[in-house]
Amino acid sequence: MLYRTYARIYQTAFRGVSYLLPWSTPTLLQGRDVSKDLPELIQKNKHKSLIVVTDKVLMDLKLVDHLLDGLKVRNISYCIYSDTVANPTIDNVNDALALYDKNSCDGIIAFGGGSPMDCAKALGARVVNPKKSISKMKGLFKVVKKLPPLYAIPTTAGTGSEVTIAAVITDGKTHEKYAINDLRLIPKYAVLDPMLTKNLPQAITSTTGIDALTHAVEAFIGKSNTKSTKEYSRKAVKLITENIFTAYNNGSDIEARENMQTASYYAGIAFTRAYVGYVHAIAHTLGGFYSVPHGLANAVILPYVLEYYGSSAHKPLAELADHIQITTDGETDSEKAKLFIEMIKKLNKDMNIPNKIKGIKNEDIPVMVDRANKEANPLYPVPKILNKKDLENIFEMIKA
Repeated sequence: MLYRTYARIYQTAFRGVSYLLPWSTPTLLQGRDVSKDLPELIQKNKHKSLIVVTDKVLMDLKLVDHLLDGLKVRNISYCIYSDTVANPTIDNVNDALALYDKNSCDGIIAFGGGSPMDCAKALGARVVNPKKSISKMKGLFKVVKKLPPLYAIPTTAGTGSEVTIAAVITDGKTHEKYAINDLRLIPKYAVLDPMLTKNLPQAITSTTGIDALTHAVEAFIGKSNTKSTKEYSRKAVKLITENIFTAYNNGSDIEARENMQTASYYAGIAFTRAYVGYVHAIAHTLGGFYSVPHGLANAVILPYVLEYYGSSAHKPLAELADHIQITTDGETDSEKAKLFIEMIKKLNKDMNIPNKIKGIKNEDIPVMVDRANKEANPLYPVPKILNKKDLENIFEMIKA
């Protein structure tokens, strides 16, 4: 009880301080094929050289080629870091930094899903803090200095990283996965081009889409909402529930892809201000220990955590259920909340997302519980503060 009181006081104080912070959003370029206009903007900004942070899959798919061609046509010097892994590591960031310095870069292009985005943001943090390790910037507001111009081009609709203050990095030695959170990490430009998400594999469409839903839901049900973040969460939830299955079934449906990309962006705005909760805290440990893709982890965990919150989350979940019109008159908040959770379970099932995580080892659970607890408490303004035993119970529930 004492710890819960302390946590709520901490969260209330932090919420008060957050109103005084200089929140910003990137300059937004949005529309079909808008990414083809980016080299012209980069040329106007007079960069000497840039680093493109991406991954091998996107290089093999040649998705990045049109961007590189545009840079070549305008004689803009660039280098490519494409070794980013699914859960980017400290080694990824340090290797990218060496390449950045070697080529005397003065700007960063993040091209890809959440992993290249996080790697690029952490790279920017290291560029302006060359004597400060990634681990020293873990937590809140430790980057401090202004990053080089960062152009964020998402190729999935899920993480919202193109608008958030967070970069999530894994320590390959300790298997710890943690976030660097700083207003300086918000990219200068966000480029939302739905054509880049066309024909994305079904498994990535589904899990990244539920990742975005998780952001919106956790932001909405938490206790640090503002009027603005609640509205962004509502918009995101509605767009996702109306479009995700269409995008999953028909990857070439550009309208659905566009709506999912917008939803991800809205959800990013919401959670970067209102924060997330235990779904993310648990998912981060699974990514650190077993390299479980973040979207997949969130998708599996989300309904379990929402049910575990019980009555503490019924009212906001009922509001979301009403908003997406899956309720009828006369139903209680508890009944509406259950309908919302069942809707998530059905979406997961219909998109072949498993309801358990394979490979969780019993001997790892105590360490993962400890890390999830430290990440979430006292910072995350969750509906109900859980203890280590609660977290252990959830790990047991999600274990295959």
